[in-house]
Amino acid sequence: MNEKQFDSKSFLKHLTHQPGVYRMYDESGDVIYVGKAKDLRKRVGSYFRTNLDTPKTQTLVKQIAAMDVTVTNTEAEALILENNFIKKYRPRYNVLLRDDKSYPYILVSQHEHPRLAFHRGTRREKGDYFGPFPNGVAVRESLRLMQKLFPVRQCDDTYYRARSRPCLQYQLKRCLAPCVKGYCTDDEYQEQVELAKSFLQGKNQQVIDQLVLRMEQASGDLDFERAARFRDQIGALRKIQERNAVTGNQQEMDVIGFARRGGIAAVHLLFIREGAVQGSRSYFPKLPANTDDSEVLLAFMLQFYLNDRIGRRLPREIILPAETATQLLDPERELQLLEQALAQRVRMTHQVRGERRQYQTLAQKNALNALDSRVNQASTMSMRVQELEKALDLGFPVQRMECFDISHTMGQETVASCVVFDQQGPKKSDYRRFNIKGITPGDDYAAMAQALKRRYDPLRDSIDADTPMPDILFIDGGKGQLTQAENYFADWSARVPLLIGVAKGESRKPGLETLIMAGSHATLPLPADSPALHLVQHIRDESHRFAITGHRQRRAKVQRSSRLEDIPGIGAKRRQKILQNLGGLQQVKQASIDQLAAVPGISRDLAETIYHAFRDE
Repeated sequence: MNEKQFDSKSFLKHLTHQPGVYRMYDESGDVIYVGKAKDLRKRVGSYFRTNLDTPKTQTLVKQIAAMDVTVTNTEAEALILENNFIKKYRPRYNVLLRDDKSYPYILVSQHEHPRLAFHRGTRREKGDYFGPFPNGVAVRESLRLMQKLFPVRQCDDTYYRARSRPCLQYQLKRCLAPCVKGYCTDDEYQEQVELAKSFLQGKNQQVIDQLVLRMEQASGDLDFERAARFRDQIGALRKIQERNAVTGNQQEMDVIGFARRGGIAAVHLLFIREGAVQGSRSYFPKLPANTDDSEVLLAFMLQFYLNDRIGRRLPREIILPAETATQLLDPERELQLLEQALAQRVRMTHQVRGERRQYQTLAQKNALNALDSRVNQASTMSMRVQELEKALDLGFPVQRMECFDISHTMGQETVASCVVFDQQGPKKSDYRRFNIKGITPGDDYAAMAQALKRRYDPLRDSIDADTPMPDILFIDGGKGQLTQAENYFADWSARVPLLIGVAKGESRKPGLETLIMAGSHATLPLPADSPALHLVQHIRDESHRFAITGHRQRRAKVQRSSRLEDIPGIGAKRRQKILQNLGGLQQVKQASIDQLAAVPGISRDLAETIYHAFRDE
């Protein structure tokens, strides 16, 4: 597709001068680039000049088959919309940030008496989530501080429901004991919950003002015990503020470091909270060729801070890397626009002194260190892949490798893993697990055959250049396992991967592995110091780790599940009623037939069935 096939003159003729977002499509209808503009006609028109600035832009324009635009009220709105489109379409010519970590949060639940809790993962429980925090240590430190400031329960529901008298936390004045009647009213408890929420939102002074007002009200009502409790809370909060004031540390701040070498960029973030570095993390955005450093930095910040899926709380200040920030075309306007997109309440700067300058230098050092590690890792990985190509005498470069492994315990809860490696190393976003069902327990061959079928059947009828088929498929096992893969691919007409079995040596020690080639089943021993063998070991070990982790999770889930579910005639409602009436699974197991029959909806015959089901385990 070339530029002439897209009628740019006709498109520009009717294009508005208002701000907005433009999208470029290729011949197949895929979005290949998304951009924002203060003036749409001027910005889009710049792509179709006679002399284009960079090879990246020249290549992009040659592939444009169609374009469309979305007009916005302001350039800040265009910035936000551009970010949304980039996340939705993931165009190949935009800078893309892969951020799939699971961040920890503090959860304030929606129970009758809410609790404060550590949370990581899917937000299934209803409540208010505060965070994310850089790591689990930061969450637990915050929870310990919250326990000293606000007497809100942090116990789990099973412990809370089982109390008949207050626990030690009440004696330590760290909980109002809502679990036992008569120790606090619902209003008193909810009052502390709301104060805790305000504190987590960073409204420290507002919390202190509310506590002062409540202390004065309690004192006026001659409720001196309650007034003393408010006084102690105020004192604890003021100590925190004094500590921050004395050290001079910024309470909430993110510091960004940036480094780039060749086609790899590293962005390092320092998270400053409560006057100290509470964590740090390095990110490696995917870069299109010929992209300026300033463009990478702006794209990273938008996708990092405007990520609705993660729900990231913005700091009060963001310090940018000095050298990269000065490369912006108009630093003040660009940063002001970015601040507007980030809800107009974040201060951003790159010209800092004193303590902020030290943090900025530290973030830059970390970014350089992360980049060195990434480059060295990529170099080592590339060298190992090249050695593997030589060892196998391949006539093509290896772009993608996959490996399968099977894990089970005595044939139970069988799990198959599929891990993926490319030129940069493990590609964890493409990892897959398969829960194996409907086979004879312990039949690893049948398990492997089922895993291969479930992994590759969807690709059988869509074989093209973009289909994620591996160049090499490793099978962790001997000739029997390899035969399952050979049988599966026997009727494929094209793009069959090179099949290799990875057999352990007689003593099963690392370094004694042997590669078994498909077809001839000839063995290919590699020296223990061979980089190619090290790569195969890495891939095989990763598939084993991923399989056994999935198996353990599945086995633990089965061990936690109730046997009531397996008894005929016991559905979800009856199971819930039995557990509620008898107090739990252990009590059900110990109950007599008469006790079981006394549960509403449970007949004598069903009670006997339940009784004998547990006795026959």
